Amino acid sequence: MLAVPEDPRDSGSTLRLAAGTEASVADAERFCARFGCRVSEGYGMSEGMVRINRPPGSPPGSIGLPLGGADVRVMSEETGQECPAARMSPQGRLLNPGESIGQIVVMGTAARFEGYYKNPQAQAERVRGDDFWTGDLGYRDQAGYFYFAGRSTDWLRVDSENFAAGPVERIIERWPDVAASLVYAVPDPRTGDQVMCALQMADGVRFDPRALAAFLDGQPDLGTKWRPRFVRIIDRVPVTGNHKTTKTGLRREAWLTGDPVYWCPDPASAYRPLQAADREVLATQFATHGRTALLPE
Repeated sequence: MLAVPEDPRDSGSTLRLAAGTEASVADAERFCARFGCRVSEGYGMSEGMVRINRPPGSPPGSIGLPLGGADVRVMSEETGQECPAARMSPQGRLLNPGESIGQIVVMGTAARFEGYYKNPQAQAERVRGDDFWTGDLGYRDQAGYFYFAGRSTDWLRVDSENFAAGPVERIIERWPDVAASLVYAVPDPRTGDQVMCALQMADGVRFDPRALAAFLDGQPDLGTKWRPRFVRIIDRVPVTGNHKTTKTGLRREAWLTGDPVYWCPDPASAYRPLQAADREVLATQFATHGRTALLPE
């Protein structure tokens, strides 16, 4: 709606309350000023395990506090211990992301969850003892307010559409020029995620951005939100000590890497090499929409 030209009648709208999810702070403020209403944001799950709402006076950028006195914590996926509170700069930038970001966990509620239909792997990932691990990353400030920081699984959310990385990877790997494709989420400057993929090219093949674009254009089952916005060219697929593919480092570095990275600024653009000036533009966009804390380090 904000992309529609303003109309003198906007300020006289009968709209009083807009309820939704994942609007950036800047966009919510513009919407309120334009239509003379209040925007109510929050965090919830289709599994129904937790709801976090923004009460009056919530800090900018936070998703608020848990409803009903729920015991919700931010837990380290490596140690299983609660993460320390976030430290913020006066400008709102997260100063200790390495230790404060963890998975949002609802304590002592796992027994209420009926489970995922015929998906024991997902069940095991979410239900750990008495606790329910949401699969979402976040951090918590000194006053207890929660902030959303992305997803720890291979699910992406682009323009309010949720989808898994696996189907996108399988489509890209149809391209004969590619040996392997890893698809993962990187933060969007406004809200949610953007799609990034790391490509290991087939032996003796050099990456051609125009050829990739032409290939993607010809895939009828590639969802409109699935097209990678960033493409990173890697020499080999990163693996863990026991030789399992890992995307942790790729997500953390995002587009801040010494590897070649190509960027498609918008769906109608062609892929082109990402330059230092482009990184500065992205940083400015994140700052404008109050999401500087999510920038890759």
